[in-house]
Amino acid sequence: MKMKQKLSLRGPSLTVATAHTARGITEAANLQPDVAGAVEIRLDCLARRLDLVRGILPQLRTPAILTARHPAEGGAGALSISARRALLEEFLPHAAAIDTEVRSVHAMHRVLEEAARQGVVRILSFHDFRRTPPLASLRRIAAAARLAGAGIVKIATHLRGPRDLAVLLQLQALEGHLPMAAMGMGPLGRVSRLVLAAAGSRLSYGYLDRPQVHGQWPAARLRELIDEIAA
Repeated sequence: MKMKQKLSLRGPSLTVATAHTARGITEAANLQPDVAGAVEIRLDCLARRLDLVRGILPQLRTPAILTARHPAEGGAGALSISARRALLEEFLPHAAAIDTEVRSVHAMHRVLEEAARQGVVRILSFHDFRRTPPLASLRRIAAAARLAGAGIVKIATHLRGPRDLAVLLQLQALEGHLPMAAMGMGPLGRVSRLVLAAAGSRLSYGYLDRPQVHGQWPAARLRELIDEIAA
């Protein structure tokens, strides 16, 4: 049996290549560690192509982050909680990490406990595609994630201007005692991903075949830029 790969959070921000289409997961099959340090498999987006997931996931050369996103936070297909839970449970043996929303912690309790038992990193996340909530609100979300046993807290918000980016930088600085991945979406999304990576964001997400949200870099280019900044 192939040994499960693990996330490495040492060194510069880890570039994560998101696979959310059939073409994307096919490209992920040939992804090399020098292009991205991990690949995110969006199971909610690939729910109709699980044949591909089952064939490719065990063969990946990079650690896999499994996500079955809540519809209210950008999830595809309006999947029920039971459907999303079943997806994570099926593919958990191949995961280096799973990502579920802070709002889903109670419903995903069984999956999160099993992930911990298997040594799988638990990423607890929050996404706001319309705005960046006030700093105090984001700190409460980060605190809830920490209390729920998050290995990494992930915060992704829409940036309407420089002040919103400043909020994410403050959040990351104030919550630095726990590994955090912060990123922006929208017109300042690309800039934010470089700035936040340089400021300590542990994960930086890019795309393989096409972007999923406004503000993403191609994963290979994002890796190059982060390495240049860190040099």
